[in-house]
Amino acid sequence: ISNSKAKELIDKGLVRAMGRKVVIARADVPTDMKFSVKELAPVKVIFQDDDILALDKPCFMTSDEVARKFPEFIMLNRLDKETSGVMLFAKNEEFQKKAIKEFKTNNVYKEYVAIVDGKVIEEIEIDKPILTTKDRGQAKSKVDKKGKPAKSTVYPMLVEGNKSKVKVVIDTGRTHQIRVHLNYAGLPIIGDAIYGKPAANINRVLLHSKRTKIFDYDFEAQEPREFKVYDFN
Repeated sequence: ISNSKAKELIDKGLVRAMGRKVVIARADVPTDMKFSVKELAPVKVIFQDDDILALDKPCFMTSDEVARKFPEFIMLNRLDKETSGVMLFAKNEEFQKKAIKEFKTNNVYKEYVAIVDGKVIEEIEIDKPILTTKDRGQAKSKVDKKGKPAKSTVYPMLVEGNKSKVKVVIDTGRTHQIRVHLNYAGLPIIGDAIYGKPAANINRVLLHSKRTKIFDYDFEAQEPREFKVYDFN
């Protein structure tokens, strides 16, 4: 493949070598180095009508890349590159305005699934403001009293050893909210190299936008196979 194609695969986080994700495109390596390249999953249509398009976004694809595949529609919500799941698009400006009002007034139900490091055996409410800054175009968030209000509620689902599968419902939609809140609570998300806990056998953030409800719509995206890597009982 070409150098540019190789760099594109690396930038998307799809390439691993020696058990770790490759993060730079130029380096001296042994000539017998073996690379594993993960295939990028397709964008799946969950539902559409005259007003709304609901998609199941694969990980390793940015929200903007998804939007470029559907240029005639208007993006309503964003997901981080390594977060999969429900993404919504408006098909007309009238519906867009109504939908944005629902998001702004926190009337949209947003449910995520995550696998975290730590035992979660009871409901946890994290009501901490989040401050987001940008450095060289990259957004970084943290819990800070100067930030904007943010609330996440964590529900236990399954526990295996010192790892837990949890449901997270967010009332707000701050940048990297769930990743920051869970790390703040001492429950870093597995595979999150920035806010959470990297893992040798995981090459993505184990966070999935499972269910979104807006108006009378109720959309659900099936959990990816990466979430079955741990044997939860």
